[in-house]
Amino acid sequence: MIDDEKRYQAMRSKDSRFDGWFFVAVRTTGIYCRPSCPAVTPKRENVRFYSSAAAAQTAGFRACKRCRPDATPGSPEWNVRADVVGRAMRLISDGAVDRGGVSGLAGELGYSVRQLHRLLTEEMGAGPLALARAQRAHTTRVLLEMTDLPMAEVAFAAGFSSVRQFNDTIRQVFARTPSELRSRASSLGGSDVVGTIRLRLPFRPPLDHARLFGFLAARAVPGVEEFTGGAYRRVLSLPRSTAVVELSPSDGQPFLWARLWLDDLRDLGAAVQRCRRLLDLDADPQAVVETLSGCALLGPRVAGSPGLRSPGAVDAAELAVRALLGQQVSVASARTSAGRLTARYGKPLTAPNGGLTHAFPTPEALAAADPADLPVPQALHGLAEALASGRLTIGPGTDREENEEHLLTLPGIAPRTAGYIRMRALGDPDVFLPTDLGVRRALERLGQPGDPHHALALARRWRPWRSYALHHLWSVLTP
Repeated sequence: MIDDEKRYQAMRSKDSRFDGWFFVAVRTTGIYCRPSCPAVTPKRENVRFYSSAAAAQTAGFRACKRCRPDATPGSPEWNVRADVVGRAMRLISDGAVDRGGVSGLAGELGYSVRQLHRLLTEEMGAGPLALARAQRAHTTRVLLEMTDLPMAEVAFAAGFSSVRQFNDTIRQVFARTPSELRSRASSLGGSDVVGTIRLRLPFRPPLDHARLFGFLAARAVPGVEEFTGGAYRRVLSLPRSTAVVELSPSDGQPFLWARLWLDDLRDLGAAVQRCRRLLDLDADPQAVVETLSGCALLGPRVAGSPGLRSPGAVDAAELAVRALLGQQVSVASARTSAGRLTARYGKPLTAPNGGLTHAFPTPEALAAADPADLPVPQALHGLAEALASGRLTIGPGTDREENEEHLLTLPGIAPRTAGYIRMRALGDPDVFLPTDLGVRRALERLGQPGDPHHALALARRWRPWRSYALHHLWSVLTP
């Protein structure tokens, strides 16, 4: 955390590393910006700082037309924090308020509506409805600029309950009418493939997209994922429908391209946030480098790949099943097993999209299967049944400690598997797997003992970024 004077210095230096960490509002203009906005720096006495775009909007400020603060990467704080505010922010980003209301969000977190509103207002300067409204406004801007959908369809796809509410919100947040926002579409490029939405996913540079996509490609489940033509493509199981996404680099720009085929446009916000979690795009790579580069063992690896990410997951339950399949076999064997499972129990797409043919099997489908027909029958059926029945929940709002403890009570799930699920499915940046075979081999290649006790002792100096240290170790085996 930094105080307001340091925030002002970051603003004066136009430091893009702080974009998304906080927002800058200027009292004399009524506009709020990202810290790196290229406009002339206002006087200190005219500046106010807010923890969220929603707080700035609630205070009556409009989004800057020049720096587009609503399009910044998300705050990396929510990757690190495991408290109720952090969990709530991850759920709001995933669209939980639009789907179940504030009461549904509070129930998922185990708090009353009043408690949750108080906690979020104290820390974020805005309650859950205002935070969801800011998310909704950003989704609206994407739809207006990247599609030619009628205004009414955009309004309801973004989650507004009426066209009037849609019009009023857009004018208040962006100081433009929906039609004026749409006029930007030609300059931003829209989509070059009929029936798709093409948009940018911003990140804090640097980003080692070669290792990021390489990691995902090596684990791509046939029918669900593929890596072709320099792009990673996969099927998404979203709250209302199934979709396909294609993710690709952007030639040195601080964003990745995402092309989405959506059956239900109301799933756009959830699709974007899940892709961001999968690619770890809200990370702060400089904070990771500052901690890990001082280690004599990892320093050279970090210097060679300062933008290494810790990939997450688009579907926590899917990742849990895949982690279990790979518990005692190689990456290639786990990939083959997951492909066979998908072909038998996955839901086919209405029409194949390239090599993508199925959604990954749901817990309900696996729980209904004959255990004898499943790989690792007792463990996989037990995990699927726990997920399908609701006895075990895994997602962006899950308590990480409780989830790992619950996983370890299920038959056949080893500590290494529970930790891997915590790292990827729950996005924990501080997980280390001392018993992992890859860790042992990497340490031995670096001239260190590979036993778990020594590995765990080494990893203490890498907190709170042990997940990234783990990926740097794995990279030793895949130069």
